[in-house]
Parts: sequence; structure tokens; C-alpha cells
Amino acid sequence: MPVVNRIANYTEEMKTWRQDLHQIPELALDLPKTAAYVAARLREFGVDELHEGLATSGMVAIINGRDGGSKEQPAIGLRADMDALPIPEETGVDYVSGHPGNMHACGHDGHTTMLLGAAKYLAETRNFSGRVALIFQPAEETIGGARIMVEEGLMERFNIGEVFALHNAPGLPAGAFMTNPGALMAAVDTFHIHIQGVGGHGAMPHEARDPVMAACGIAQAIQTIVSRNHYALDDLVVSVTQIHTGTVDNVIPDTAYINGTVRTFDPRVQDMVMRRMKEIVAGQAASYGVEAELDYEVGYPATINDPDKASFACEVAAEIAGPDQVEPEGGREMGAEDFSYMLQARPGAYLFLGQGESAGLHHPKYDFNDEISPVGASFFARLVERAQPLG
Repeated sequence: MPVVNRIANYTEEMKTWRQDLHQIPELALDLPKTAAYVAARLREFGVDELHEGLATSGMVAIINGRDGGSKEQPAIGLRADMDALPIPEETGVDYVSGHPGNMHACGHDGHTTMLLGAAKYLAETRNFSGRVALIFQPAEETIGGARIMVEEGLMERFNIGEVFALHNAPGLPAGAFMTNPGALMAAVDTFHIHIQGVGGHGAMPHEARDPVMAACGIAQAIQTIVSRNHYALDDLVVSVTQIHTGTVDNVIPDTAYINGTVRTFDPRVQDMVMRRMKEIVAGQAASYGVEAELDYEVGYPATINDPDKASFACEVAAEIAGPDQVEPEGGREMGAEDFSYMLQARPGAYLFLGQGESAGLHHPKYDFNDEISPVGASFFARLVERAQPLG
């Protein structure tokens, strides 16, 4: 794989960073060991500024270009997520998680390593003008650390004019890139439905108001939102993922609970789903003689690339991996990503970097492919040099 020569020399060092990070997986906003490790490396590299404590454990490192980096000139932002997942690890690697029950099952240890590799190179060479803001973000997997950082004034405080990020992709050839102009990943919402009936003996259902039957009716009726209420060419997923109720075979319970996810791209479709779900829950509850409450949580918005920034990022990716290893119009998918908040605040692009054949993301046997770290670091570094050239 063609990579920047100096970054290629960091390969073993980057492998060490990644495997060190793999052993200290932490969750959500509370990443003290991870943040301390990243901050120590950045200080070793000689970044010009290091701002810690954003969104609790996030940080921004500023590196000035060879011309000194005017603060009036907008900086280019590069983001890596740092948090892990509450999944027991089953990889069997020598550097297995030292925090039982937590693991880096999505490759954020690798994302952080790639941005650290770019930081080391950019701080050494400074072969660019202006400034680069390296964003190390917590809580991508949970409450949206990107949203919190944006709300805290990330873009304004560091005068960030554009922003880019990478995510590894199992199944995509190692070192290949893929993205899409415009919509890339869906908005994600969550629904909770709490049903209150009247329990009773299983042999005497006429004396009860059965929440089990109501739950079945609601779960089935919700599926008609996709099949009958939306235009078939508008992407939409409504999935019921949990139903909890009952304790034993001869007792009709008092309550039932339904949970699931909604994925959309168009806010109008999202609004329709919310309206129809309220109507269905209320109508089904009335028909079964129970009470039902819908709690609909609006989550991460859709991840929308700026077409021009995506095109530029693909040009840079082609320099690193070769044109035949870059798919600039790879289509969109129904997964979600909180980098969407940063793309709402500033133009930019999000790309997938091939991990090769491996266990899937969020799988207990997943492990990041260290061979692609120099590729991602080279992409970030060349992105800065191309976007903000000297002279």
C-alpha cells in the first residue's frame, strides 16, 4: 500500500500505541486512562497547543504550519473517536482488554492511533500552512460526544472551517476507501412503549386486560409504517428489537414493554414515523383495552457529506491507495454516526477505510487491523498538506 514514507517508518510504533489503547477500553465520556495516554503522546510529538477536558475527556491538539499558523485563517479539523463498548472480548490476542466486560469492538483504538500517527508526522514536518485541529472525541457509541463538543463551541473556539473523519470497514479490502457524496449514514431514533394492562389467571383471560396481546398487536402494526405509510424509494427502517413481559405460563401479566430503532434520511419521513407511531400505539391500546405510553427519542441525525469535500477527500485517498482502491459513490447505509453533528456545524466528509476480512464491528471477536494504521495516518496528513499548501 503506498503510504507517506515517514509515516511508514512509524508502523511498529503505531502498532504499539494501538495495542496499548486496546488494553484500556473505557466507556462513554469517562475515558481517563485513554485520554491520559493520548495526551502524553501528543506532548511527546510537540504539538503547539493541547486543550483537554472537552466533553469531559475529549481534547483538541493544535499544530501550526510552517508559516506560523494565523488564528484568523480557519483550521482544518480531523477527528478520531476514543471510546469502547461494553462487550466481553473473545479475540484471544496477547493484548486483550484489561477491563473485563469492555473492549474496543469498533476500532476506535485504531482510529485514535491513525490520528496520532498524523499528529506525529505533521508536528515533525509542518509541510503545510495555517493550522490543523486534531479532535479526540469521547462517547461516540453512547450519548454523542460530538454533539457535546459542538455545543461547547468546538468549531468557534478553534476556528475550524472544515472537518474530516475515518472509520474502519470490515469486508472492504484492506487499505481501500469508500464514501458517498451527500447522505452516507442514517439518522437513528429509539422508541420505548410501556403497556399497562390488568393481569389475571391464564385460565380466565376474560377477567384480565392482556398486555401481551396488545404488545403483539402494536409490534405488528408498527411494521405497516414501512409497508404502507411511506414512499418505497425513501430509505426507512423500523425494527422492533425487544419485547419483555410475563413471568410464568399460567399468569397474564400486568405490563409489557416494547423497544426498537428507527433509521431515516429525510426529516419528513422521520416526522411521519413519529406521527404514525403515536397514532398506532394509541389506537392499538384502545382496541385491546389497555393503556400504552410511547417514549420516542430522537438520536443522531443523518451523516451528510459535503459533496465538494467528499470529492476532495477521495482525490487525497487516491494518492495514498491508488485510484482503483477508492469508491467515491459507494452509496449510503442505515448505520449511524455522531460525526453527523460536526458535519451539521461545518462542511466536511466521512470516509470508510477497508479493514479487510475480519469479524464485524461490535462483535466480541473483532480486532482492528494494524496494517491499515499507516494508510489512515497518511490520508489525514496528506489531506492537511493538500488543503493548506505552503506558498
